[in-house]
Amino acid sequence: MQQIDLRAYKAQLRRASKDYRRTMSPAFKSECDRRIRRRFQRLYQYPRAKTILCYVSKEIEVDTIGIITDALSAGKQVAVPRCIEGTRQMEFYLIHSMEDMERGTFGVLEPIVSRCKRLDDFSGSICVVPALGYDWDGYRLGYGCGYYDRFLSGYKGLKVGIVYAGCVRQKLPRGKFDVPVNLLLTEKYLRSVEGPDRRTGKRR
Repeated sequence: MQQIDLRAYKAQLRRASKDYRRTMSPAFKSECDRRIRRRFQRLYQYPRAKTILCYVSKEIEVDTIGIITDALSAGKQVAVPRCIEGTRQMEFYLIHSMEDMERGTFGVLEPIVSRCKRLDDFSGSICVVPALGYDWDGYRLGYGCGYYDRFLSGYKGLKVGIVYAGCVRQKLPRGKFDVPVNLLLTEKYLRSVEGPDRRTGKRR
């Protein structure tokens, strides 16, 4: 049986997801972003959450600026990631507004450390997890750098994957250290991931 070059296959999947996003018209993307944001805010866990951990989106990604500003307006703590230079690790810092950020790693907005407090207590939080794609079991196709994989390996809170429905596949390649999200949220549906945990074999 011919073996698949996993690295090349993942690169192909990443290109397909990026191509799909680039073909979305601005109006269609904006409407999908609005629906995703509303669906996220209607989660029953949302009103109870003290802190929202959220990536800051780039143009090609599901927009999270609305999620961040709405959460701040609702009086929630919002923490955004900052990549630690020279490592594949990241930290989360609490922000008070979009003015608390500047361009950092990969051109992504990151917290200005001198203005923000590092978050060490993740209790009562929801983590919004970025990805180029997801599968039905909640496993993600990331960007290949491993920052979120490392963070999620030790994160015990609710993990919500947000993505466009056109970037969801039935099954993606996964490794033994990959951590699935608990909820998969698109502009079309919310899927609770209840399959077996690959690491433990138990139902999640």
